[in-house]
Amino acid sequence: MATLEDPIEIGGVTVPNRLYRAPLLECAGNGPGAVDTLIDDLEPAAESGVGLVCQGATIVRGDGGCAAPGMTRVHDPDFVARLSRLTDRIHDHGSRIFVQLEHGGLRSMETWHAEYRRENPDIEQLAVSTPPWQLRLLDRLGFLKYDPHVLSTDEVYDLAADFGRAAASAVAAGYDGIHLAGANMGIVQQFLSPFYNRREDEFGGSPEARLEFLAVVHDEIRDRAGDVPLLTKVPAETPAPPSPIVRRKLSLDDGVGIACRLEKIGYDAVVPVRTSVVWDMSIVRGEYPRRAWENERLREEYDAAFGSPVRRRLVSLANRIQSLQYDFEPAWNADFCRRVRDRVSIPVLAEGGIRERAQMDRLLGTDDGDCDGGAADAACDMVGLARPFYAEPRLGARLLKGESAEVDARGRDGTNPSVLCESCNNCTVPQVTGAPGICRTPDVLRERGELERKGAYDRSES
Repeated sequence: MATLEDPIEIGGVTVPNRLYRAPLLECAGNGPGAVDTLIDDLEPAAESGVGLVCQGATIVRGDGGCAAPGMTRVHDPDFVARLSRLTDRIHDHGSRIFVQLEHGGLRSMETWHAEYRRENPDIEQLAVSTPPWQLRLLDRLGFLKYDPHVLSTDEVYDLAADFGRAAASAVAAGYDGIHLAGANMGIVQQFLSPFYNRREDEFGGSPEARLEFLAVVHDEIRDRAGDVPLLTKVPAETPAPPSPIVRRKLSLDDGVGIACRLEKIGYDAVVPVRTSVVWDMSIVRGEYPRRAWENERLREEYDAAFGSPVRRRLVSLANRIQSLQYDFEPAWNADFCRRVRDRVSIPVLAEGGIRERAQMDRLLGTDDGDCDGGAADAACDMVGLARPFYAEPRLGARLLKGESAEVDARGRDGTNPSVLCESCNNCTVPQVTGAPGICRTPDVLRERGELERKGAYDRSES
């Protein structure tokens, strides 16, 4: 039976414990201060004892493909080489760091960001296939703009090679592993999903063919970067709108099948996640972010992103509806992870709504004397948190035993520390403007200040 403090091996690399910082948007860009911004964002997690730090989605090409403003690109080896300062800082604390590689495809700013489209009229939207009728309808209604370039077979291979080249540069800069953004409606999910993928070449037409892009990416990374640990998110499109709106989507069984085939291809770990076929609050479940939408300083930037005040209000309304549709559910990927873990022998990583230490122990199957299941009921081999690190950058010190977990802001005795994050999502909406990912909720920030004064985030490193 594993505990959160136990080490784990992923693809030959030993991670010192089973807590990881899941990928988030750092909005660091590629400018002169990009490396320092990434250090400021990511080092606190390592400093607090987190075993694995996953840098958020980075784009493998020099133009297009960004799902939000300010995303970092890793197409330039000279820039990536400068990231060795970041990897060195993470390693100084005994942690490991993986970089998540991404291309947004039809989720990119070329589709939804009005100002970006006006300023970059020549950047093409890359598509796996002609967009499904549901998206074309949104185009005709004026909510989104689709004028895609459908990738040819040769261009699919070229894109896979870009993933390989980016991975090779990252490994040379000291990254310990590669994490592919296989969900959240990025290009990888678009290849996997029958909703998007209607291709008739070797990259479409059957579940096995839709997986071929990930197989080619695997081979490109192995050829160019060696036997670096390689993991990917695995989507199940279960929160997608029901039939007849969306008939073709990835079921839980489909997701389990994808994970099994990825193990055979040679992937070293998987992250099963339940997501939708569109970019919505299924991946950030929680409250309607009223404070973020009512921020007067950001309204002008929202209007520039969405195209007008009317469209801003429509997006806000959709956000409100989705907050009801995707109500917060603790550890919402747990059942999916457990089904995958029962079928594969590689590590399974769980994230999504994990908020307290006891919950982590249950997911790992730790026998705490209160349950009979133990390891047999384990859902995963590592547990990750994302938004809580916006609220508490040094959160690991409170969650890992042997550090400062006896101090708890919620008034408990410290045996089951919980995060301060309230899943209010006021951190996420401003990111459409390129604003940094930080907690903006006064009550949470006040509690964090109290914990800092009590020394909850202090950690004596051996």
